[in-house]
Amino acid sequence: MSLTRVVLLSGRSIELSDIRLSSTYGGMLEGYPCARVNDMRINGLLRGAERESPRTPVHLIDPPREYRDDGSKGPFGPVEILPAVACVASFRSSPVSPSLDPGLHRSALTVVWFQPTPQVPSGTDADKRLRALPWEGLARDDEL
Repeated sequence: MSLTRVVLLSGRSIELSDIRLSSTYGGMLEGYPCARVNDMRINGLLRGAERESPRTPVHLIDPPREYRDDGSKGPFGPVEILPAVACVASFRSSPVSPSLDPGLHRSALTVVWFQPTPQVPSGTDADKRLRALPWEGLARDDEL
């Protein structure tokens, strides 16, 4: 049973079967948000998602990166801030291949993205970057 459905801009409906929301910088004890820290956080989320579901492709929606206007730089470069909430979610849908039986097959994709609030994506109200996923080129068909 799905938690909710998201309608992609292509019109395809995808089912949200699992989602993990976490603070982007939760547990950061020292240092400051910068490109290096952000890249490590993103890579950690991608590797974790790949370990959890090794048969399912994982896709990152490139996050917006915000920079401080005051021009201040630390030892690791300028302050670079990602949205406050890191999201990792598993989605399912009908098969991508039209030759497959939808009663016996499904397509799957794990998506990593960042958003400003801890809101679960739903329907046509989901983040437009999430709704713009090119599902047919990213998801993988599996037999049930």
